[in-house]
Amino acid sequence: MFVEKVQSALNQQINMELQAHYTYLAAADYFEGMGLKGFSQWIFNHAEEEMAHAMKIYQFIHSRRGRVELFPVPAPEGGFGSPQEVMEGTLRQEQKVTASIDRIVKLARLEGDYATDSFLQWFVDEQVEEEELVDDLVQKLRLIGDFKPGLYLLDRELAGVGVLEETEAAG
Repeated sequence: MFVEKVQSALNQQINMELQAHYTYLAAADYFEGMGLKGFSQWIFNHAEEEMAHAMKIYQFIHSRRGRVELFPVPAPEGGFGSPQEVMEGTLRQEQKVTASIDRIVKLARLEGDYATDSFLQWFVDEQVEEEELVDDLVQKLRLIGDFKPGLYLLDRELAGVGVLEETEAAG
């Protein structure tokens, strides 16, 4: 039997994942508007990943004969100041998701819901990877600062296009 408290927490997690999806779509739009297509594609891919996370939880709840409850997804905050600010906000979002998953793991263990505990281990591992990826970008952006050629090169890296590939294509 699915523990009601755990089911409720998982439903809230679905909402958090959907909110992250929505926020990352707004960030992708911001980068697209700046002409930073590598950043835009990178964060768009992460938006899609957040949707996949929400659906994974959705399907798990149903596999346990539980009920999914969907909540309103607030509009993402706009007014991004710089690529570095966007990525720092993304890191805070990922840390918030990590903390939420950790709370649900703790709750599942306290309630003796070992199936949910087992299910959530994938998310625990995933969040370690997510935070590392985003933190790596934050650190690179801090090094780059206001140096626009550095931002250009990082955008190309995120697009999967190296400087040598560009040179070869041009020549």
